[in-house]
Amino acid sequence: MSLLKAYLKDFWRYRYLLYNLISRDFKLKYRRSVLGVVWSVLNPLLMNVVMVAVFSTILDMRSAGIENFSVYLIIGQLLFNFFNEGTSTAMSSVLAAAPLIKKVYIPKYIFPLEKVCFSLVNCVFSFIALVIVMLFTGAPVHLTIPLALYPLLTLFVFTLGVGLCLSAATVFFRDIMHLWGVFITALMYFSAIFYDPVQMGGAAGEILRRFIGFNPLYWYIKGFRMAVLDGQLLDFNTLWVCAACALVALAVGLVVFRSQQDKFILHI
Repeated sequence: MSLLKAYLKDFWRYRYLLYNLISRDFKLKYRRSVLGVVWSVLNPLLMNVVMVAVFSTILDMRSAGIENFSVYLIIGQLLFNFFNEGTSTAMSSVLAAAPLIKKVYIPKYIFPLEKVCFSLVNCVFSFIALVIVMLFTGAPVHLTIPLALYPLLTLFVFTLGVGLCLSAATVFFRDIMHLWGVFITALMYFSAIFYDPVQMGGAAGEILRRFIGFNPLYWYIKGFRMAVLDGQLLDFNTLWVCAACALVALAVGLVVFRSQQDKFILHI
């Protein structure tokens, strides 16, 4: 509890720095782009069109039990891309901030936190693409849509916890940046982004469903789909798994980061 209070105190003290860092990254990302922030909408939208065209050609998604596949797919894309971007940028954030860390005192956790917050901002802008797809496909608008905030916010906490662990580990082992790229690719195929694990039959399908159930990202994506696409209330399993994974990841991330941060200066 005292550790959390210390982080909250520092966060409040340096909140303006966090805001300025997010603003700087936002301006740098779109500085020389003609379309600017519109790319945050166009990129997932175009990727969705390509993937829908490919999978619709190969498979009949209705026979696979997936209604409104375009919306189903883009929800998985957006949430997975948020996790991927948040952890990947947080991973190298401390190393990138080395010149600043050597000159002035700044709580080092600010840097991975800023990267995850910036990824969340990008994700929120990308939700415009989700709205466009829903309007284009005639997807129903359910009263349960506000419940999607729960899996999104718990995913943010989970991503922050993982990002803190990765950013601390990467200071000592640079190879993690390369290994994480391989891991995140494998993780994508076990997050049920473009298929429904419920439709997997046979003994092999049962084993694979159980394996996917151990992937926290699957639960965040599932919860978001339940609220937005299916118009259902979040069930108890989804609620507690999303919360438990987020809190455990954050607790581990804070402990690991705090225990190693004093050694960063010797390795950056």
